[in-house]
Amino acid sequence: MPESNGRHVPTGTTVNICFHGIGEPRRDLEPGEERYWIRPDQFHAILDDLLTWPSVRISFDDGNLSDVRIGLPGLTARGLSAEFFVLAGRLGTPGSLDADDVRELRGHGMTIGTHGMHHRSWRGMDQQTTYDELVAARDRLAEVVQRDVTTAACPRGQYDRRALGELRRLGYTAVFTSDRRPARPAAWLQPRFSVRRDDTPATLRAAVGASRDWPRRIRGELVSVAKRWR
Repeated sequence: MPESNGRHVPTGTTVNICFHGIGEPRRDLEPGEERYWIRPDQFHAILDDLLTWPSVRISFDDGNLSDVRIGLPGLTARGLSAEFFVLAGRLGTPGSLDADDVRELRGHGMTIGTHGMHHRSWRGMDQQTTYDELVAARDRLAEVVQRDVTTAACPRGQYDRRALGELRRLGYTAVFTSDRRPARPAAWLQPRFSVRRDDTPATLRAAVGASRDWPRRIRGELVSVAKRWR
């Protein structure tokens, strides 16, 4: 890592950076969702900076139309790849990806994961909700891309012990959260840093650097353990 980036990635870890919406939303946003929508120039500046990071993985949540219209061209222009966690219940709705868009992402070498069916919390799910979110949503996306979908991202960053147990039982190979700390590359549970409306390359680097401090690392681990044991 160049000194100018603060050497913010500890040895043996990777940083997961997650984007949501880029540009003008083309659908009604949920309360609080606007804080995760960024301008195209922000997106391109952050991508340029990520090119200098030694170990980083990029993902997109929610299946917004901007994934294919702005995200994909930005990635391919820089030779980058990403994982797109798509909401199966929004496929083909205004402002969201449709089946052809998802196939276009896959055709450019991007990975497709599931973000569930309806962007609802994966905490305290009953049996029917668990099936809809973890099984039916995955099956719908697998049918679109004609291959297995094996990774998931927790909507709103919310999960509990039962949800994680079901995800393991169903054979998911990795589950991504929003726990804002570096990850072990081969770990099943993958924390991520979500890009926010006011972020710049410098603020992202600072956030990742701050997460290395022992008090924050311990606090982050405790929060993750608490979520896993709810």
